[in-house]
Order: sequence, then C-alpha cells, then structure tokens
Amino acid sequence: MRADRLLSLLLLLQNRGLMTAAGLASELEVSVRTVYRDVEALGAAGVPVRAERGPEGGYRLVEGYRTRLTGLTDAEAGSLFLAGLPGPAGDLGLGAVLASAQLKVEAALPGELADQARRVRERFHLDAPAWFRDADPVPHLERISGAVWERRVLRTRYRRWRGEVDREVCPLGLVLKGGIWYLVALAENPENPENPENPENIVRTYRVSRFQAVEEAGGPFTRPAGFDLAAYWAESSRRMEAALRQGTARLRLSPRGRKLLPMQFGAAGVRALREAGPPDGEGWVEVELSVESEAVATGDLLRLGTEAEVLGPPGLRRAVAGAVAVLAERYAGEEGESRDGTVRPDEGRCVGR
Repeated sequence: MRADRLLSLLLLLQNRGLMTAAGLASELEVSVRTVYRDVEALGAAGVPVRAERGPEGGYRLVEGYRTRLTGLTDAEAGSLFLAGLPGPAGDLGLGAVLASAQLKVEAALPGELADQARRVRERFHLDAPAWFRDADPVPHLERISGAVWERRVLRTRYRRWRGEVDREVCPLGLVLKGGIWYLVALAENPENPENPENPENIVRTYRVSRFQAVEEAGGPFTRPAGFDLAAYWAESSRRMEAALRQGTARLRLSPRGRKLLPMQFGAAGVRALREAGPPDGEGWVEVELSVESEAVATGDLLRLGTEAEVLGPPGLRRAVAGAVAVLAERYAGEEGESRDGTVRPDEGRCVGR
C-alpha cells in the first residue's frame, strides 16, 4: 500500500508541479505528517524532490525530471472506462483505483496532451444522477460488480412489487441509468428451472437497490455467446417504453404548456411537439401524446395544471375532470373549514391548552 502511495505522490508532483503538503495530504487521503515521511522516502530512493519554503512554498520535482514508472494494474486499466463518472466509480469501490490510473495515464502523456487532458477535466464534468432525487442505497453493488467481473453465480433475495423472491442469477453487466444502477443477468426460466447455465434461461433486468441479500453461489459461469450489453439495454428500453405507453391522449397546450411537456414527459413529449398542429390565435396547439394507463396518465397530465386541456379519449378526459372536481371541492373553503362553513377539528396537531 505504501509503494502505491509513493508512486501516486511522485505522479502528483510530476503532473501538477508545485504542491503544498496539505494539498498532497488531501489528494492521497493521509495526514500531513505522512506526506513528510513519504517525501523523505522518495528522496532516499533518489527522486529529486525540492522543498520550497515560505507562504507560497511546497514540494516540486527538480526541473526536467520525469519518471516513466507508470504501468497500469488490471484494476486500474478497467477503471478507466469510468473516468468521467467519479461518483459511480466510488459506488463500485473503484474510486482510489480510478484516481491512481488517471495519474498514471496523465504522467505518460506528452506535455501538450497532458495539458489538454487537464483542461478537459477542469472544464467538463458529468453528473449522472437525476435532479431532485436522492441516489438509491446500493449496499450490495460492490459485491455484484465483482461477480460481474469474475463471472460468479449469485444467490440473491430480491424485492419485487408482489413480495420478495429468492433466485440464483448469472450477472452479465451493470447499467447506470439516470443515477440508478441496474443489473442485467441470466435468471431461471420459471418454466424450466434448472441450472443457471441452461440455454433456455432468460436475461432479465434488476434494480440493484432492491436486492435484500447477495452472496456468491458458485462459478465461473459461461456467458451467452455474442451477448451485447449495450444492444440488450437499448432493445429492453424500447420494449419497456412500448409496453408502458400503450395509450394516446389528445391534448390542447398553451404556449407555456408546450415548454412544460418535454420536461414532464421526456422523449414522448418531444415527439408529440414535433408532430403538433398549427397554433390557434392564442398560441395553443393540439398534440397527440403517448401515455401509460388511464390512472397513471391522469396523475401525469394534472402536473401540467391549467396549461393543458385533455380533448380525448373520452374516458381520460372524464378521469381528469373527476380529479379536478375532487380537488376543487377539497380546496373550496378556507383552511380548516369545510364547504358548509363549519370549522373542522384539528387532526394530528399539537394544540396548546
């Protein structure tokens, strides 16, 4: 561990130039005293580290000194595919490995390319999670990712909508979508529940946060020949959207409603606007929007408020009108007052005596 840290310290000085002991300690996640000892160890090993005193001082390598001791370990090489995703890399237990790999790659680049890589890192940042939503708790993610890498069968307990189920799965890959981790895995075919490598077993998608327990059950298993994770995910996403959005709503949208539609309905809203009819004299347009079931669509469309009118189908229009009527009745009186003017008793409040 200390050898890895000494190499990281050396590469930090080579890549960034003058750095304070506090700055090095922060990068390496050690104490300042440990940095002092490590700098002395580098000097004893023949690395020309110069200490500069004063408020603008710190440590730097002697001008012109460069090391080519930058070979990547297997784990570091694999972690580079997550170079733009420091948060997810940390979720997978690869945060420190990724930082070490990036330092080594940067040190091996010619000066001009190294400067360009630093500028990219300073100016562009990818934040994977969606807005206004806490990340899913994923306590089993690191173990699952290890099983994906090593092709180990997992014995799991998974929470579905209908309750928990125990199942052995062969993990094929992990996908990060909108800040949520999903596992793609071979699972038993309910009609043919034999060993995990049965060719008739089916590929399924699991939300990682719903795993209640995970343990290794054996392996390595044989991956399906020609399985393409990206292609599977694209096709699975298309099928899921087609299954969910089986209905079509006709809407009339205000100018503001046209701006809200893509924000509330994503790609379906964009497609609807692309095929919208011409605006009327007040700027309202008619669109056809792919929606889910009537109950789900009612709640979704109410989020557009007064900026939209449901024109059809009739059942959906009646459902939205019914929901609006209930809301109108609920908010008809003053706070704490029913529609007949009587004061409602305080429920669930702590009332002083």
